[in-house]
Amino acid sequence: MGNAYTHLTDEELLRFADGELSPRQIAGVNTHLTSCWDCRTRLRQLEDTIVDFVRVHHDTLDPQLPPVAGPRALLKARLTESAVSARQESWLPSFQRAFPLRKLAYLGALLLVAALVTAIVSLSSPTTGGRTVRAIPDPRLTPGATRPVNANDVCTVSYSDDARLLPASIQHRVLQEYGVAGAQTQGYELDYLISPQLGGTDDISNLWPEPDSATGWNADAKDALEGRLHQLVCQGKINLATAQRDLATDWISAYKQYFHTDRPIQPL
Repeated sequence: MGNAYTHLTDEELLRFADGELSPRQIAGVNTHLTSCWDCRTRLRQLEDTIVDFVRVHHDTLDPQLPPVAGPRALLKARLTESAVSARQESWLPSFQRAFPLRKLAYLGALLLVAALVTAIVSLSSPTTGGRTVRAIPDPRLTPGATRPVNANDVCTVSYSDDARLLPASIQHRVLQEYGVAGAQTQGYELDYLISPQLGGTDDISNLWPEPDSATGWNADAKDALEGRLHQLVCQGKINLATAQRDLATDWISAYKQYFHTDRPIQPL
């Protein structure tokens, strides 16, 4: 610890404010603070900043947001790094006067707010295990899979499009791949990317948990698109490969193209 002629580092003040020092170290810091105006001032700035953080967290932030331990640790690491650099570079005393501890703390607060905004955005959609499950599946997990059929096959034979009839083991694998578990399954419906009536298979690479989206881009809209594509294929207006590609690439864009609308048509 520093003496009356050696200022305490920002790291030491942080640890003192957080109660991370031993009783002997705490006594040493208290002794130093009684004779060092500079360190007392920096400690007061640090404590004021912590109070500001606590007030913002408790008064204005959604209690469902994740804890701020990570961003706070990042702020602490940045302050510590700044203190170490100050001892190594001869020109930094003037920099420290221009950018005191409070300003550095506010910079950290901005980083914290950015992290919280990201968390708020992620909470607006169903998320699982750090991955957001959207109306369009992850192409790395669900690129789509087809069986060797032609237009005549899909237009003369009836196939079930209800993925909920698949074996429980397959359904579980799909949900596990996307990190959906427990109560979260209530917000999803297992679906085919390329429907069986258009040549899609029961392979896990052709399945994904489709979220029940409040925007209308859900299983009902996709079923309507599959019906339209099946009709066009059987009428010879588009080929089967085109219908399969449009479903696998971006079924929402395909819906807008084939129904000539930017919004899903609500069923009657």
